[in-house]
Amino acid sequence: MAGESDASTIATLSCARCQKPAHLQCPKCIDLKLPREEASFCTQECFKAAWSSHKSVHVKAQLSSLAKSLPGDQNSDLISQGWLYCVKKGQARTPKLPHFDWTGPLKQYPISTKRVVPAGIDKPDWAIDGTPKIEPNSDLQHVVEIKTPEQIQTLRETCKIAREVLDAAARVIRPGVTTDEIDRVVHEATIAAGGYPSPLNYYFFPKSCCTSVNEVICHGIPDARKLEDGDIVNVDVTVYYKGCHGDLNDTYFVGNVDEASRQLVKCTYECLERAIAIVKPGVRFREIGEIVNRHATMSGFSVVRSYCGHGIGDLFHCAPNIPHYARNKAVGVMKAGQTFTIEPMINAGGWRDRTWPDGWTAVTADGKRSAQFEHTLLVTETGVEVLTARLPSSPDVYPWLT
Repeated sequence: MAGESDASTIATLSCARCQKPAHLQCPKCIDLKLPREEASFCTQECFKAAWSSHKSVHVKAQLSSLAKSLPGDQNSDLISQGWLYCVKKGQARTPKLPHFDWTGPLKQYPISTKRVVPAGIDKPDWAIDGTPKIEPNSDLQHVVEIKTPEQIQTLRETCKIAREVLDAAARVIRPGVTTDEIDRVVHEATIAAGGYPSPLNYYFFPKSCCTSVNEVICHGIPDARKLEDGDIVNVDVTVYYKGCHGDLNDTYFVGNVDEASRQLVKCTYECLERAIAIVKPGVRFREIGEIVNRHATMSGFSVVRSYCGHGIGDLFHCAPNIPHYARNKAVGVMKAGQTFTIEPMINAGGWRDRTWPDGWTAVTADGKRSAQFEHTLLVTETGVEVLTARLPSSPDVYPWLT
């Protein structure tokens, strides 16, 4: 409730809402020592009517105060603008950089607020409250679905959109661009195509895609850090359209990249291509890991074991699991009509990983670089169809493809 203003100022102050002579002041603004011009109101009714917008003044003032208390934080200007560090797997924010024994040169940066999805876009069941309901309890977590022709056609449409969205992101990658800007491009391109960005609010993930830079293996959260010359960045896009998901990712070069990183990215691309080449009915899912592991280790790299490919369709993640390392225990045999992803994550150093305080970002334990590529695949009667294949319009970014 608003309090009485000083009598000496009544004649000089106007209501912040209707510009009539002001007789009251917001008590919170008084506590925060904010200018009286923004805190004055003519009546309690006017104050209550303005509250939904006026309270943002308090938030901005508190963030500004926090930023001033962090003089050593290079991101203090962003903090004052409402950008905050993500913690607790996306369920909380903090103005202070979380304490962590960072494994490489990268650290967390503040993230922007959640992007809005228009009301007319069809949304998955986690869009509002962050919790998938159908997926974790589905029988398809244990049984590999054989898709109907109708499902396959819808998945083709979705995967083509996902490819076009990823290509849009690729076109803006250059030194000086933030990963938050990449996320904005992904978000807007997805919405423009009539889709929903599947990662957004999935178990509270705060952004519309994953951007994994240098030593980040996967699930990097787009933030305020600007890409630097010599970086590598993976962009992972999933689109929800007409009730199904299409998932893919590519790793890109930022400016002039050293030869060792180029070899890592090229090897990772080859690991995916070699794995796709064996996909056909009758092949065991576990064989994918043997193929990937053999090529990676012969090239002097290691294969991440904590994350794997997955079934996909009406559900974002379901059976089968597709490990990328050797001697894995994946069960099952490929059959025509199955759809799943292969997405090897290859490290320049050891295979072990750690997770940042945001609860999502997986990084190499030794701080060395990691690369990844991913496709959504359909097993056909005679082999495989790459549903997220590059298009004639896709940007030409890999020298080994020319």
